[in-house]
Amino acid sequence: MADHSEALTEEGEEHAREVRDEMEDRSIENAAGLSSKMIYEVIRRSGEEELARPISGLVWSGIAAGLLISFSVLGEAIFRTYLPAAEWTYLLENLGYSLGFMLVIMGRMQLFTENTITTVLPFMIKPTWAAALDVLRLWAIVLGANLVGAFMAAALFHSGAIAPELHPAIHDLSVHATHMGALDGFLRGVPAGILIAAIVWMMPQAEDAKFFIIIVFTWLIAAGDFTHIVAGSVEMGYLLLAGELGIGLAVFGFFLPVLMGNVVGGTAVFSVMAWGQVKDEIRMTEARRARDRRMAELREHYSARRNASKSARVEQRQGSVSGTSPGE
Repeated sequence: MADHSEALTEEGEEHAREVRDEMEDRSIENAAGLSSKMIYEVIRRSGEEELARPISGLVWSGIAAGLLISFSVLGEAIFRTYLPAAEWTYLLENLGYSLGFMLVIMGRMQLFTENTITTVLPFMIKPTWAAALDVLRLWAIVLGANLVGAFMAAALFHSGAIAPELHPAIHDLSVHATHMGALDGFLRGVPAGILIAAIVWMMPQAEDAKFFIIIVFTWLIAAGDFTHIVAGSVEMGYLLLAGELGIGLAVFGFFLPVLMGNVVGGTAVFSVMAWGQVKDEIRMTEARRARDRRMAELREHYSARRNASKSARVEQRQGSVSGTSPGE
């Protein structure tokens, strides 16, 4: 009995040590944060979920994002209108630009520039024509829906819902955004695409800091005078509906150059760099999983063969017994 009690005590102490070690390992992992590979995996799965969503869900979410991003234009206009005239107010008024992005990103709505990274990461693991078409399909749906929402917001600005004293600031912001020239629009769209992709990359790790990450990096887009295709489309729509911007200049001087800049920044620059730092780990993990699957299949195969052989021997013995019974 004494030996048995001592054995139980040792087992209990060993179990307690294992629990403590496991808790320490978890604490270290939490302190170290998510690895690049884990962040990549979180965003990749989010991208796969978006690619699998029904079209109706994408459309409504995209329209809502286009509407709500207008609060970036409106917020910046409010700050510009009511702040005193001083050099430092430029940096402060650009905080208003973050309001629309806060609503869209925290509300988990479909914003085109976020999709330049989330839906591209699954494609990079399996780069097929079918996967590429799925990505382009989602981009077209979301961007189209964002444009519908942006023009609805622009129409709302002209409807009398906005205080008259805000219109001069909205007008000035819209003219500045849409008249900087095609080359400048493209070049300034690249950093904006990178910054939005960076926000997406940091969100899984951010936890309680998500609010500050969105504020800081979208403020940087405005303060750096970079161009964003969806927020800028609200400004483009505002001038188009006022008859102060031609279709040709709107499409070829603003929309397409900024769109290409955002795509280059979010996909060709950030997504490729993100993939480059994790691709070897991802491929090693995929190879290990494939090897584990093959081993499991082999074990299952040999187990089935052993069971079949055992059943055959049992049936043979039973047949032998039944065959000799009448003679006995």
